[in-house]
Amino acid sequence: MIETFKKEVKQGLENHPKTLPSKYFYNKIGDALFVEIMNLPEYYLTRSELDIFQNKTQDLISAFQLKPESYFELIELGAGDGLKTKKLLNALDAKKFSFDYFPIDISANALSLLKEDLSEVLPNVSVKTQQGDYFEVLASLKESNKPKVILFLGSNIGNMNDEKASQFIYNLGANLKPGDKLLLGVDLIKSKDIVLPAYDDNQGITAKFNLNLLERINNELGGDFNLNQFKHEPEYNEDDGIAKSFIVSTTQQTVHIKAIGASYHFEAGEKIHTEISRKYNDALIEQIIAETDFKLDTKIMDSKAYFADYILTRH
Repeated sequence: MIETFKKEVKQGLENHPKTLPSKYFYNKIGDALFVEIMNLPEYYLTRSELDIFQNKTQDLISAFQLKPESYFELIELGAGDGLKTKKLLNALDAKKFSFDYFPIDISANALSLLKEDLSEVLPNVSVKTQQGDYFEVLASLKESNKPKVILFLGSNIGNMNDEKASQFIYNLGANLKPGDKLLLGVDLIKSKDIVLPAYDDNQGITAKFNLNLLERINNELGGDFNLNQFKHEPEYNEDDGIAKSFIVSTTQQTVHIKAIGASYHFEAGEKIHTEISRKYNDALIEQIIAETDFKLDTKIMDSKAYFADYILTRH
């Protein structure tokens, strides 16, 4: 893990412009900060998808086209704290559906907290946590031959560019069988005054979350980033529906990273690109799945039409 982290940090900081992978936001501190972000008044994404899982649970279950007596595997990619999924698990349990829940996450900490929580609130639900890379875990689950419903929520697909998103969905299809379902939660394109505050809250929690990545490099790779000389800066282009996050050097400076054995120079105002958050509409979703083995079945939106859960079927 640490070797991969080192390699990817080195590659990113040697890029022009500099980049760092957003997946490294998530350690114990990052996980806790992201839970705070999800509860912020400006961060509409979690509330919007929670609205669907809370108030349109039956629509979701109907879209899966499953019978209570037919066993299936419910697999969640990037389970986090399971806030939304618990609503679905509760409804499936109440209706006596036969299933196992497989949350997959890169964070062992998030998985152990989730398992502990679910054993208390939903003791009847069978939870089989899986730590690691999505595709490695999916490849191992493929052998079971059981019907599968994959959950990929929170507009996590939007952290990839369109080409990578299409490849990702194609790779999911390669690990599934005809008739299996993918629930893809996506943020819909909307105005700047709604989107931008979600990535730049008044309390500065999102800034802390982004800058924690530099803290990780300091702690785990022997870096000497001075966090007071970097700031978080988001951008959003309403026309193409893409939000971007940057860490910006506020002064001319040089940073040394011991584990890499290299120094990196920053100009004042120089940006490190950390994340994209793509927003979608129906045409973009159709475009992304065009070269995959999925077809679009159902679209379920929250009450404000900010967010959509698309149900795709592997054909």
